[in-house]
Amino acid sequence: MRDLFPVLGAWYAAGAPFGLATVVATSRSAPRDPGAAMAVGPDDEVVGSVSGGCVEAAVFELAQEVVASGEARLETFGYSAEDAFTVGLTCGGEITLLVRPVTAALDASFGAVAESVAAGEPVTMASVTDGPAPRGATLAVWPDRVLGTLGAAGLDAAVTADARGELALGVTGLRHYGPHGERREDAVTVFLHSFAPPPRMLVFGAIDYAAAVARIGDFLGYRVTVCDARPLFATPKRFPQGVEVVVDWPHRYLNGTDTDGRTVICVLTHDPKFDVPLLEVALRRPAAYIGAMGSRRTHDDRTRRLTAAGLTGAELSRLRSPVGLDLGARTPEEVAVSVAAEIVALRWGGTGAPLTATQGAIHTAP
Repeated sequence: MRDLFPVLGAWYAAGAPFGLATVVATSRSAPRDPGAAMAVGPDDEVVGSVSGGCVEAAVFELAQEVVASGEARLETFGYSAEDAFTVGLTCGGEITLLVRPVTAALDASFGAVAESVAAGEPVTMASVTDGPAPRGATLAVWPDRVLGTLGAAGLDAAVTADARGELALGVTGLRHYGPHGERREDAVTVFLHSFAPPPRMLVFGAIDYAAAVARIGDFLGYRVTVCDARPLFATPKRFPQGVEVVVDWPHRYLNGTDTDGRTVICVLTHDPKFDVPLLEVALRRPAAYIGAMGSRRTHDDRTRRLTAAGLTGAELSRLRSPVGLDLGARTPEEVAVSVAAEIVALRWGGTGAPLTATQGAIHTAP
């Protein structure tokens, strides 16, 4: 949904009502994750997608209906084996959508949320999907303020606390409460849609492989920084537009920058004077992925040096080296695909095996 905000924000600012359909729950092999969205605005303009084409025609009609009625709806689409012409998902999965009308009168916070997303500020949209609270009611939660209401002060307080915790991790999903925010009840269901700033990818070593990894990292939605101590190589013109290029010693730069549980660190220097001090810092910091390029001989030498520097077995076990999945990659671009595949597999718990060699659900829980 993040990519839709420039259009949705313009509609909202112009006072044009629109219908917003958001995936709030999925099961089995659903094509889109919670948070995927589609909107129908002025002159029946459509932006976004909730299923990749399977149910968009039906959602288009639903969006028009909620704008006309002013009332939000919760709809579930699944696979129908009995009737091939029934609207549903061909993948066999199931998605549940919250379809709500958006106007300044119904949602006073949407414009502020759109501005925050554009500015890279963390914010969560909390929307009631089911229960005695008004369906579609929305509360926007920032780390330091809130705007809107879900209909009860106790519910607002409980959701605000949870939203701030989930926002720190970039988590999106359903939470359950009592009518006044009671923790052990499930009368009210609320969808927390977190818009945390994009996760960071830190690429060390300004070589051709780094340029390819930076491109694919940008494509995957990371905020990419390339760092190298050699100004001859660390020049912005060698990297995609929007990629930050820093000239500094890698370990010194990493010591002075923030990382979190979503950060990806790719060490492509394969030079002990750069990568050993860098990995000493990286393996003791929060990160989702730490990979280092090099041959198996390089890896063994690197491990000996890191062990001598005092790193523990638990710390060394975080290192993905040699970096990437076994794809037989040769060129920088192919190696970048290999690295990206390993990052995605680690993020979602994938095996890296061909799907033809696996059984069960294609999309597993993270």
